[in-house]
Parts: sequence; C-alpha cells; structure tokens
Amino acid sequence: MRHALLRAAFALLLGWHAAAAATLFSFQTDPFAGSNALTTPGRQIVGGEDFVTFNVATDVFAFNPAVFGIGQLSFFNGLVEDLPAGGVNVIVLQTQPIPFAAGIAANLIAAEITTPGPGFFIYFNSGLDLPRLVYSTDLNDNTADLRVLARLTNLSGQAGRDALPTFTAANFALIDEPSPLVLLAAALVAGLPVALRRRRRARG
Repeated sequence: MRHALLRAAFALLLGWHAAAAATLFSFQTDPFAGSNALTTPGRQIVGGEDFVTFNVATDVFAFNPAVFGIGQLSFFNGLVEDLPAGGVNVIVLQTQPIPFAAGIAANLIAAEITTPGPGFFIYFNSGLDLPRLVYSTDLNDNTADLRVLARLTNLSGQAGRDALPTFTAANFALIDEPSPLVLLAAALVAGLPVALRRRRRARG
C-alpha cells in the first residue's frame, strides 16, 4: 500500500507542469492569523505579504480549501465591467486605473458581483507598480476584510501589466497540506525538471 501511494504521489508530481520547472506557492494557514481584522468593525486590509517571483507560464498559487472556505475555483480574467454577477471566485483584473490599491480593486469587484462568497483577486497596484494577490472574505461586500497574500516582484512596470492577460485557470489550484509521502516523492524527483516548493518567505 505504501509503495502504491508513493507511486501515485510520484506520478502526481510529474504531472504538474512536467515539461518545465514549476513552483507551487502554497497557502495553507489562516490568512488572518495574528490579526484582529475579523473582529474589528469595517474593512481591514492586512498586508505582510510574501514577495515572490512568479512565472505565469509555469507556476501555480495553491490554496487549502478548508482554510479559505472555498470548495472549488472558478476563474475570470478581464476588465472589471465584464465580470459576471456570480460564479467566479478567482479574478485577474486587467482594469488598471490610477490610483489603484487593494481596497479600490475590491470595491470595483463588489460593485459587479451579486453573489456572496470568499475569493481571490490579482490586481496591478499603481503605487507599487506591480501585481498583488489578495484574498477577500466576501467578493460581493465592499466592507469585507482583505488579506494581501503575495507581491509579484518580477512583474513590475509595463512587463507586469502585459502579463495580466496571460494568467489562466491553470495558475490557481486547491490543495490540502502535502502529506509526508508527497514530500518524500518530491525529494525523489528533486533532480528532475519539476520543482515543488513551499511558499517562499523571502522579503525584499
């Protein structure tokens, strides 16, 4: 049984972007841990995000469904005025007004979405001149708390703006905390083109 599980984990890892070196940025813990945001009236925006180098062609943001309260992911990439009223919970905004910050982006999304529910969005922060990944406790609510999860440091300037339309549903996944067997399988394939790594903690 153990060997069968190892073989399954090995095959799973090989299947993840097997043709290129891929990084899995995994978010497994309570995004508001250590914060009183959820018990404070009004919208709270919690920063302290990870600074990551994200390759849109290969890399994946992965979220623990139990932690984020999401059963499945439904993707949208486009202008905010084209957002459907419901049925999406992963949004990449190509809209880029100035100024543009997490709260402004969340308000624009809430004005279009009528179905309550948590979700994620990527927007291009005009002050930082790069995209950021944000979790919202309710995409429909313009007072919902926000947690900035990641700053995509390699996608700054015009190159970052141009990269937004290239995000696809394949860049996002739901995944539970990897088991020891999966981690062992990752070690076994460490010399192969596929690289499975935990969320980067580097700041800068």
